Amino acid sequence: MEVLLSILFLLVLLIVTNVLAHYIPSIPIALIQIVVGVVVALVANNFTIEIESEWFLLLFIAPLLYYDGAHFPREQLWEMRLPILGNAIILVLLTTIVGGLFVHWMIPPIPLAAAFALMAILSPTDPVAVNGIAKRVHIPVRNMNLVRGESLINDASGLIAFKYAVAAVVTGYFSLTSAGIEFMYMFLVGVIIGIFGALAIFLIRLHFRRVGIVDSTFYVLVQVLTPFILYFIAEEVFHASGVITVVTGGIISTIIKEKTESVIAQEQVVTEHVWLIFTFILNGVIFLLLGLVLPSATNSILKSEVIHNSVLILYVLSIGLMVLVIRFAWVMFFSVIDKKIFKSNETVTIKDHIVTTFLGVRGTITMVGILSLPLVTNQGDLFPYRQLLIFLAAGVILFTLIMATIFLPLLNSKKAAQQSNLMSEKRKMINHAIRSIQLETVEENAPIALSLINQYNAMLINIEREQSEGAFQTYRQKILEARKVGIELEIIYTNQYMTEHGFSQSIQQEVNYILKERKDMLNNRSFTLLKRRLRYFLHERKLSKLPVNVVEQINNVKKDLSDYVSSSIVRHLQETNEFSLDVAQKLEMYYRHLQYSSYNKMDSSKLEEQKEYLALIAIEAQRSLINEWYRAGNINNEVAKELRRFVNNLESVILLEEEE
Repeated sequence: MEVLLSILFLLVLLIVTNVLAHYIPSIPIALIQIVVGVVVALVANNFTIEIESEWFLLLFIAPLLYYDGAHFPREQLWEMRLPILGNAIILVLLTTIVGGLFVHWMIPPIPLAAAFALMAILSPTDPVAVNGIAKRVHIPVRNMNLVRGESLINDASGLIAFKYAVAAVVTGYFSLTSAGIEFMYMFLVGVIIGIFGALAIFLIRLHFRRVGIVDSTFYVLVQVLTPFILYFIAEEVFHASGVITVVTGGIISTIIKEKTESVIAQEQVVTEHVWLIFTFILNGVIFLLLGLVLPSATNSILKSEVIHNSVLILYVLSIGLMVLVIRFAWVMFFSVIDKKIFKSNETVTIKDHIVTTFLGVRGTITMVGILSLPLVTNQGDLFPYRQLLIFLAAGVILFTLIMATIFLPLLNSKKAAQQSNLMSEKRKMINHAIRSIQLETVEENAPIALSLINQYNAMLINIEREQSEGAFQTYRQKILEARKVGIELEIIYTNQYMTEHGFSQSIQQEVNYILKERKDMLNNRSFTLLKRRLRYFLHERKLSKLPVNVVEQINNVKKDLSDYVSSSIVRHLQETNEFSLDVAQKLEMYYRHLQYSSYNKMDSSKLEEQKEYLALIAIEAQRSLINEWYRAGNINNEVAKELRRFVNNLESVILLEEEE
């Protein structure tokens, strides 16, 4: 029961931190989650969560790295293989050795092997921690891909280096040859298990399909369980690197999906949505746990009188700066080597090197690893300066995250325009899709066409919200004002219709009820919604008591009235210039939808055919527009790829909604 309550409490905190992040967009959500975790741990003294590193790696790191491997652009992974491997292996060793020597020099009581252990576990980067910054600041794609790519591998190299450094402290023995051989074994066997494991799971899924199991939910569950299975087999059966295994498995599973036609559209879309929710929860809970364990992990060293707290902070700042200096020196050195030896033609500036340096934020792997330090050595002595090492690691995590929060927005402020331009292209593509549907719209397919247009309009609003909350609110206000005017026009034309025809009191009351409901639709306050629900319930009870012929007459009048009012408003909009063109078009489409919704429905198979045809027209129109821009030189290859991925995502959403 306590475990269940802890999980539910973490999920509630996850919701709270996301609400806070909405109101404090200048602070990365990872930092907010850490701070909330620390506050909760300090306030609720009895709330503790024990973290075992093996289980943590299995439950959190395995699925996240599998997802990253599956979604990492393979072209960039291959093109950047040299800097990625350099950062993931050589930079890890440099950080461990040079940083370890620095820590031992600065704090002589810490044994050299323990200093190496500290810097080894500080070497893996955590790109998840900078995602919050990347959402509000456009970080160059190359820099983000480099950090994401190295993080797929340096977790393994950092953990192995940490393991041998700790073993040297515990046993007093270290063998460079053994460490090198084990690293090669764990790396190569991990890759092999990832390849053949992903293939085996694919063949099992294929067999299930052949025997008649076609439930999409079943296959989604299999895909979610895949990283756990691969990681467990690699670690427990073959003693290889589970991290490398799940990364390889994610890459191979994506290649299989692209090369075969075994995954139907619905399964693919549902799987993607499940993974988005799953990774969202895992990422958030990781940093909440990090904040929750910080007070207990550092409490004893802060209360100790052996080292003054100001000296502790100085140690953290010095080690944090050394980590960044080593990283900056390496990326500068590798850039020179890349040009002179590997003949790279890519232009990389000093600013790019600085951005890459600050992107090297430390996170979950560091904290999980440092907390797994043993309490005693083989000789029965306490592990030297264990609490101090934990405090230093936790401090460097916060230091690198804060430095990224401060400096990355400053370094990339001018790049924001590029992201804005990309948003502009996406808006143009959606509007182009809407126009292509409008050109194909006739009376027969109008309801389906308007439904698709409404979907694209909703997506357009999301694009507006993503670019600027202020712009979105302005746009929404314009639409709201237009709808209010539309309601006034409805009242005018309704009264005109009622005057021309003269109806009974029951029909007049029904019409007044409809107008009242449509006015209240523009008010989304909770009280108004509850009032509408209650009024609707009472209204339905009243209708149920009327004679059948009166109810039928009311329904016929409502249908004719809706057609009359909608067509009158559409004509009014076409003959006047009261609104801007875009608002007038959306208002016109809204009332056309109301007008056509009263028409009799056609055969369901015909409806499905119309849906598919119009959806394909819209998607192909957007793809043609991208090709046109690319041929004209208006966008480069990188932007074209991003826009094509955007169209593919739109297509998936449309397919899912049409399935539903």
